[in-house]
Amino acid sequence: MVMAQSLFLTLKQVMPNCRIDVLAPAWSLPILQRMPEVTHVIAMPLTHGQFGLSTRYKLGRQLHKNHYHQAIVLPNSWKSALIPFFAGIPQRTGFLGEQRFGLINDSRILNTTLLTMTVERFVSLAYPASDQKPVNFAQPRLVVDTHKQHAVRKKFTLHQSASKKILALCPGAEFGAAKRWPAAYFAEVAREKLCQGWQVWLLGSDKDHAITEQINQLCEHHCTDFAGKTSLADAVDLLSLTDTVISNDSGLMHIAAALNKQLIVLYGSSDPAFTPPLNNNAHILSLRLTCSPCFQRECPIAPAGDENHLSCLTGIRPELVLKLIPR
Repeated sequence: MVMAQSLFLTLKQVMPNCRIDVLAPAWSLPILQRMPEVTHVIAMPLTHGQFGLSTRYKLGRQLHKNHYHQAIVLPNSWKSALIPFFAGIPQRTGFLGEQRFGLINDSRILNTTLLTMTVERFVSLAYPASDQKPVNFAQPRLVVDTHKQHAVRKKFTLHQSASKKILALCPGAEFGAAKRWPAAYFAEVAREKLCQGWQVWLLGSDKDHAITEQINQLCEHHCTDFAGKTSLADAVDLLSLTDTVISNDSGLMHIAAALNKQLIVLYGSSDPAFTPPLNNNAHILSLRLTCSPCFQRECPIAPAGDENHLSCLTGIRPELVLKLIPR
């Protein structure tokens, strides 16, 4: 969803007066509401994996009243193209995907050699199909105003201290353990910055609470642990208050990048060339071992407990990360 903002920015460059409405899962609304290019957000009533043909038809007929000129369908699934078709939108743009002949009438065949990054593939859909060339893209930029920052400080009773910098650690990764830097390494970085007078915040979902609790225990509970206590909107607004963010390859990483934070990203099983942080301030740390990127949830070459387990991540030492954090 963050990378989609580059498409929205491009559409505004190509068609300055266009209105951009976005149909998206309800959970993503706090992100879209922080994108000035988006006029209106429509919450998708179905969850991931649900087919719901009648629901898609009813929503399509409701959207027909808005008289859209074009729909750009970013997912490649067959069912994702149904609502624009039912809405009777004249131009329905997207990659061919799951044989979507007819549903997508402005179809593109993906050239993976030309468009190597996800964001490039999104942005290419802003241009005519005949325009086959590498694309330039604007970096995502989420906007969090001072009112939202004040509100999130009040909600979590955070006292502003001009003298204390804030380091945010995002140690989770929904995909699996092969994308997670060790908790002990995060804690080593946190302890050093706490000694230097920084605040350290731990962010993540309910699923990340075990690892954030482990980090905080290793830091004698001197960190502020927000894992499982925030909505997505809260997490975005909290990240906007930080000075530096250290993260695995995750959704929060992309949010921090779009907030233009000083960012350090740790890559293990995933590929920094495919979905990198779209931020010139980002430092990407990847050992680029011969076995990576493997795109596996668990290390496929060594069992847990083996000294070589997850060497693509354990080989990135905390002292290397600490050198990249400005004082």
